[in-house]
Amino acid sequence: MREDLDVSNDFNSLTLFYFLNRWRKPMALILVLALVASFVFSSPWFIKPMFKSVVIMYPVSTSGISKVLLNEANSPLQDVMEFGAEEQTEQMIQILNSNLIRDKIISKYDLMRHYGIEKSSRRALTRLYDEYTANIEFRRTENMAIKITVYDTDPVIAADIANDISMLYDSTKTIMQRERALQAYHIVEGEYTKLQSEIKAMEDSLTELRKLGVYDYETQSEMMNQQLAIEIAKANKEGIKALEDKLHVLALYGGAYVSLRNQLEYEKKQLSFIKARYDQALVDATQSLPQKFVVNTAYPAEEKSYPIRWLIVLFTMLSTFMLAVVVAAGIERFTLDNEKKKPGSQLSMKHIHVKIY
Repeated sequence: MREDLDVSNDFNSLTLFYFLNRWRKPMALILVLALVASFVFSSPWFIKPMFKSVVIMYPVSTSGISKVLLNEANSPLQDVMEFGAEEQTEQMIQILNSNLIRDKIISKYDLMRHYGIEKSSRRALTRLYDEYTANIEFRRTENMAIKITVYDTDPVIAADIANDISMLYDSTKTIMQRERALQAYHIVEGEYTKLQSEIKAMEDSLTELRKLGVYDYETQSEMMNQQLAIEIAKANKEGIKALEDKLHVLALYGGAYVSLRNQLEYEKKQLSFIKARYDQALVDATQSLPQKFVVNTAYPAEEKSYPIRWLIVLFTMLSTFMLAVVVAAGIERFTLDNEKKKPGSQLSMKHIHVKIY
């Protein structure tokens, strides 16, 4: 059985060798034509060379500036320098894919003209956005960083677009956060201003009560009652009358004084609390920190990334050779079948070997 297998393998190898030898001239011609065609059609006249530029960056923590820098409960240095987690990475990708960044890049580099799209043509915007998506890619790396890859026929433009997208991420996210921070600031500012006005009104009321002689209700009341007892013991009618008048004033306004004083003390504590919130909201609304850590910046590529001509040529040659073998085998098979159908045809393995040789 082993000998038969070896003989069969030798026969198949010899058959293939002589098959290729018989078709060597047509195949050589076809391969030469495929080689020339692959060189021509992969040249810059048919396929524009594309250059690649890459930016790699990490997101930062989403904590607000005030929370990071003004909140004593946190560890500011650790938080400010903390890299974002998976959630922040996904948020970064969504912002990078937003039309806010896309439209700014399209406008700045006039990509519709750069990509050779006529504004008046049908589906011009759709074609423009498709080109943008095909040439600009955002991908998360294994290390939770974001990789911005830009392809363009101009290496300088490719690098500039990649770096600009990186910078636009900062401004875009800052604008989005600042819009909300401004709303929060105006709310806190309103509460802070309102409480200041209320405290000012209470202080003015206390000032009027002090003008009437109410300075410290508890202390005054105790001292006047003691003094009244002394004046009564002395039977000093004028002193008694003066003290009774003062006690009458305390009786009229003392309750209001105590109430205002206690309320003022409470409101001042609240004002201190809201003032801290006001300061934090002001920082969030007016200040900003970088929203990313840039690991690699883009630079103009010195060599094109696409097309890879040797790979195109190799693939074309292999494909052409395989197709040529299949076609040649089909032709021989068709010829052999026709010969078998002829009357009196007696083909054997011996005849085949003679035919091959």
